[in-house]
Amino acid sequence: MEANVPVEALHDLEGKREFANAEAEKHRRRRDELNLLTREWVEKRDALNAQVRALVEQATQHRQERDELNTQVQATKTERDKYNRRVNELLARTNDIKRNRVPKGGVPVGRLKRELHELEFRHQTRVMKPSEERGLIEEMGRLQQEVRKREKELEQDDEVKKAIEQVREAKEVAEASHKSVGELAEAAQKEHDQMVSLFEQGDALRRDADAAQEEFIKTKMLADEEHRKHIEFIREVHDYDKIVHGIRLRGRAGDFVEEIDTRRQAELIFERFRKGEKLSTDDLLTLQKSGYM
Repeated sequence: MEANVPVEALHDLEGKREFANAEAEKHRRRRDELNLLTREWVEKRDALNAQVRALVEQATQHRQERDELNTQVQATKTERDKYNRRVNELLARTNDIKRNRVPKGGVPVGRLKRELHELEFRHQTRVMKPSEERGLIEEMGRLQQEVRKREKELEQDDEVKKAIEQVREAKEVAEASHKSVGELAEAAQKEHDQMVSLFEQGDALRRDADAAQEEFIKTKMLADEEHRKHIEFIREVHDYDKIVHGIRLRGRAGDFVEEIDTRRQAELIFERFRKGEKLSTDDLLTLQKSGYM
């Protein structure tokens, strides 16, 4: 039977079969390359996301440390303010005691100090004759001596000494609390700075991870398209194999060539129909002839 088959038709079919097979192999290789690239993008994305999670975890720890330190800052500020009020109360009490210790007919130390300050201000701001300036300086010296004398006498008083000691102790505690506020606030700021730095690093890596995800999607779509083309050409190869096999068995190349052409034409028409295109009468006849209708 094969002797009755047109040789040109058989060779043409075999050539088309080889072309389709070569195209299928080309798309398979490209698909495999793209799938490999896809896996690389996935690995990069996952590695970046893992780094982001680690940075976010570290940043969260620093934020917790910062918040705890800020809580301590507020508590220490409250304690400091309490001791500052205590210092002011003790100072007022000490001044009251000193005023009550004024000798009979004497002038309180506070008044002596005010008079001294007024004289110092006058000396600095007024233009005076030499004799006036000498008199002013002598008066300032007398007041200074009187203040030192009176303060020395007061320091010997037991109640005043006790009050002064209480003021000193309260000041030390207040100053220690103030120092703690500064140290805690500085530590909290360091934790905050580290937190911000880590979150910024995480944001930068997250952008890289998002970019890797986009590349993964693009590459995956290209790989899927190459796979679709590979399958399409493989089907063509199978179709040509069936035709050639039929020709060799039955020796009717012309009928088989017409049959495969009609099938492929019908497939294209049916695909247009699925997309919503209107079909002509000839299109419908072709579908009917090929078995689609």
